[in-house]
Amino acid sequence: MFRTLAKATAAIAVVCTAAGAGLALDEGQAGAATPTAGAATRTAASAGAAFTGSDFTGTRKIRVDGHSVNVSCAGRAHRGRPLVMLMAGGGEGLDNMAALQKSLSRTNRVCSYDRLGEGASDQPAAGTLQTMDDTGALLTGVLDRLAGDRPVVLAGHSLGGYIAARYAPGHTDRVKGLVLLDATIPHLTRDMNRTVPADATGVPAQLRDGAIAVNEGQNPEQFVIADGPVRSAGHIPVEILKHESQYAEVPEYGPALEKMWAGGQREWQRISTRSSLTTAKGSGHYIHTDRPDLALKAVQKVAHRAAHQH
Repeated sequence: MFRTLAKATAAIAVVCTAAGAGLALDEGQAGAATPTAGAATRTAASAGAAFTGSDFTGTRKIRVDGHSVNVSCAGRAHRGRPLVMLMAGGGEGLDNMAALQKSLSRTNRVCSYDRLGEGASDQPAAGTLQTMDDTGALLTGVLDRLAGDRPVVLAGHSLGGYIAARYAPGHTDRVKGLVLLDATIPHLTRDMNRTVPADATGVPAQLRDGAIAVNEGQNPEQFVIADGPVRSAGHIPVEILKHESQYAEVPEYGPALEKMWAGGQREWQRISTRSSLTTAKGSGHYIHTDRPDLALKAVQKVAHRAAHQH
């Protein structure tokens, strides 16, 4: 039901990335803070993994905290340059960013992974909700295995961007740059309720209620997309790209929804003193598909800056 609704109303941009997710609306409060992970924690998170190498090409399964996690890597590691970690939107497997990974691999070591509930990774435990602490711990374990001591640039689309932006401030020892591709906004539940009023009916009401249900954990990852302030990651380079047009099919509230989304992207700018916000002309929510040139340029720019910052 929700997949069809998302396609018809462009809810895909408001929620996470619902194409192919098969979300169903009939499927505790979670904080947005991420844990600060030291070397000991990172080592423990990745203990017992079946695959022990980090410089490989292709797709592998690794074990993190007892979970099987599907990962993919390409490109050569260059001395002093960061590993680029691509993070797909909600309802998407790592294949969704395969084209961007291939382009980046010509000049960068680049990897991607399926979060629990996505792609070929394990499902989260039945009847439980995941918080940022949970998905952050998984990301830490994945980075331990694939990046080691190398610096990291996180490049996330939609929900992947939200997770990257929530994770980075607590892990500046490792995360040296961010690229947010139409990232899910920091106060999505609050802003959806403000933008589409309680007395709305029809498609707008379905859009609002569907988005809020997904935020509460009714999604493949069982992940709570919690509202919260933007925390600072200091001075790391950050490139934020937002869509140009996404809500034309919701004419009554389209302009207000666009304003809401743009405001949320401006909020993400607070994550760093070196952040830049750009509208990707000619794009909808899937910027890396609609404007792959802009997505590629943004990641390359941040990776270059991360490699040369002092």
